[in-house]
Amino acid sequence: MKLANSRTSVFCVVAGFLLVILLQLVPMARHNSATFDEPFHIYEGYLQRQHGYVLLNPPLIACFLTLPLLGMHLSEPPIPRLPYEPLGFQAGQALVFQNDANTIMFRARMAGAVFTLLLAVLVFAAVREMFGVGAGLIALGLIAFDPTLMGHSALATLDAGNAFFMFWAIYAFYRYLKSPSVWRLMAASVIVGLALAAKHSAILVIPTLGLLAVVEVIWRRKLSPENQAVPIGRYALQLASALAVICAVAITILWAAYGFRYAQADAVPFIPPMAAQLQRVPSPSAASVLGEVDNLHLLPEPYTYAFAYILYQAKAFTSYLLGVVYPHAVWFFFPITMLIKSSLTFLILLAISAGAVIVGKVRLSREILYMAISAAVYMVFSMTGGMNIGVRHILPVYVFLSVPIAGAAWALIQRNRRWLYAVVALLVFQAASVLHSFPAYISYTNEAFGGPANSYKYVSDSSSDWGQQLKGVKSYLDARGIKHCWFAYFNQFVVDFGSYGIPCTPLYTAEVPSAETPPAIDGPVLISAGVLSGFETGTGTLNPYGQFQNRKPAAIIDYGVFVYDGHFDILLAGALSLDQKAQALLRQRNTPGALSLAQQAEALAPDSAEVNQVLGQVLDASGQPAEAVQYYQKALTIAKSVQPEFQAARIAELETRLGAIGNR
Repeated sequence: MKLANSRTSVFCVVAGFLLVILLQLVPMARHNSATFDEPFHIYEGYLQRQHGYVLLNPPLIACFLTLPLLGMHLSEPPIPRLPYEPLGFQAGQALVFQNDANTIMFRARMAGAVFTLLLAVLVFAAVREMFGVGAGLIALGLIAFDPTLMGHSALATLDAGNAFFMFWAIYAFYRYLKSPSVWRLMAASVIVGLALAAKHSAILVIPTLGLLAVVEVIWRRKLSPENQAVPIGRYALQLASALAVICAVAITILWAAYGFRYAQADAVPFIPPMAAQLQRVPSPSAASVLGEVDNLHLLPEPYTYAFAYILYQAKAFTSYLLGVVYPHAVWFFFPITMLIKSSLTFLILLAISAGAVIVGKVRLSREILYMAISAAVYMVFSMTGGMNIGVRHILPVYVFLSVPIAGAAWALIQRNRRWLYAVVALLVFQAASVLHSFPAYISYTNEAFGGPANSYKYVSDSSSDWGQQLKGVKSYLDARGIKHCWFAYFNQFVVDFGSYGIPCTPLYTAEVPSAETPPAIDGPVLISAGVLSGFETGTGTLNPYGQFQNRKPAAIIDYGVFVYDGHFDILLAGALSLDQKAQALLRQRNTPGALSLAQQAEALAPDSAEVNQVLGQVLDASGQPAEAVQYYQKALTIAKSVQPEFQAARIAELETRLGAIGNR
């Protein structure tokens, strides 16, 4: 009876944690507007389910997200003939907002939330098996209020699902190594295959398993004394054979996810073609490997093509960290972002756990080592991968580390019961800290960095402003009866804020170059944190809205949209808007009209390299090469003297244009 009561109590506590998770996710799923990637992923799943076309990511999670949409009879947009990402964003926006957007978003988000609930159960089961029930409950406490996991679990994206499948794959391999059997080997093989079919980054499971196998062989005496009787060569061969089986089965499952088809119908063509895409991969060795994989048809063509695209795209992003914009990826982005975005409880317990292992108070067991290695592998690849646009990209690291943290904390509690009070107090503090930012978890920043109100000062994109605030903006404007306003919105390329009934006029941004933007405006002016930071344009004089960084906003909505009242001269934004219209006229061969607009733009912002370059282009197209050279030279001089690292592509293009005119 006592055992039954104990099991009942544990079941009730676990169920309580799952309810707590759900009570956070449901309101967030309703509160947040569509974020940058969500319409894209919903369209991916819809396209796969309806037509069998895989757009960019492996299909497993995206298809699952769209399961609740099956009975909605959606009005389907035509498939535009565009490169993969613009295609997905354009068609995704149409699919969501030409139908019942709120219902689509909520259903897809709650489908994604299933992965987080399963992950919580899996983490508890794994930690209970490894360290005991008490440790399992500590791990659940960490998971249930982890701001990154919770913030990205109420979204129709791939991150939480990817964390679930990656953790499951490592855990399944651990169970096989602990007690080898055919059934456990096949289970691990299938789960690794599901991980590969979930997201491209899950490919890191393969080298992680290989490294764990090497560690198992090298430290066999410490990690697997039960296998001491087996000769080391035979044991190494056994593990190598197991890895071969896992890879073979996993790749077969990946092929199954693509319908066992190498190529897919031409309705979603490769733009640019495969050969050109491979040439864009920054690493020649990676491009060579992918090219050989494709030549031999080892993997589905859409999978290989998308892998090449992701490697190329990852190096195209700027990095925004601690208020500094870098024109390229920086290796320290994720470690520092982790310090900013993690709860203090997580960081403190991580430090205590690591210290306890180092000084020998907690034994370095197979369980701790495996999870630490898995986290380290994922972290190292992320630090060198270039995708410096959000802490969500290292979500599996949080999940892996929750296991040794919980195990070490429980071991300390068993040594001294006073640790129980400290751990419980820290978990309660984490819950209070995270709930303070509810439901704006995406903007969560810990107390050491000033809390979520200061998030925009340190990080951007999906760590702070991912376009999730439009419902809050709508409520703010309605409460004040505001019918006329201006809005420089980070997410406008993907989500038209007019779809949420926001009456503002869009302003020029790097994402929305075609917006009609006058050189002077009167507030209210709303600016997204992503636009305000300048992480896409560069800082200082390169940022069209840099002046607002030194102004006190009248309000901050959901920690990510800043409201300013007053009269403002925004000459650079107005000039860049004119230049975009000038270039559009130039493409229509209306050179007189283009020249007039380009000259107006230069009068507004004569010290902008971009503005002078556009005027040079228009003059060149108008048959005035001598005048064009004058503005090209001016643009080149400015570009080389004003943050040239952000204008490297412009400098190269200007030098090419000047050389072409000189060779005529």
